[in-house]
Amino acid sequence: MPITSAEGSADSVSAAEPIMLELVDENGRTIGTAEKLSAHVAPGRLHRAFSVFLFDDRGRLLLQRRALGKYHSPGVWSNTCCGHPYPDEPPFVAAARRTGEELGLAPALMREAGTVRYNHPDPASGLVEQEYNHLFVGTVTAEPHPDPEEIGETAFVTPAELDALMAEYPFSAWFMTVLDAARPVVREITGDAAGW
Repeated sequence: MPITSAEGSADSVSAAEPIMLELVDENGRTIGTAEKLSAHVAPGRLHRAFSVFLFDDRGRLLLQRRALGKYHSPGVWSNTCCGHPYPDEPPFVAAARRTGEELGLAPALMREAGTVRYNHPDPASGLVEQEYNHLFVGTVTAEPHPDPEEIGETAFVTPAELDALMAEYPFSAWFMTVLDAARPVVREITGDAAGW
């Protein structure tokens, strides 16, 4: 399980324009917008999100460890990429965009893997993930070149290596929820022999 560190160091959140998210109802229909941080303040407001799982040609999952400068869930391991579409941005487009921005690569293939709704408090920050999450699974053929303000490290892992990493390090509160929801398509992409 080779772990690659991102070069540079993460800075604190920029004081630029506020990032807006789409608020949704329980069926995923847009009902408004909210500033990103305010949507995560307890008890949280249900908003649209996405999670990406990319695998190499050996069926290994690309993980990232979130940069220490992130305001939410810093320093924890998580799936390949996750985030929030801008208002009116299709989730697939947002997932591809953020994969490029965070990891410096484009998926060779990426397909939808359903949605999952969850409510996960983050004990460390006190923030809450109230999300209607669009799942995407695909493959990658290039090596990641992570943005150090977003990602501290990356690793390609087998299921056994993932179990070992989870036993030793903290993972995002949402990780197992989104992985379990995406597993049917993960198995289609990687094949049953990969063990996912």
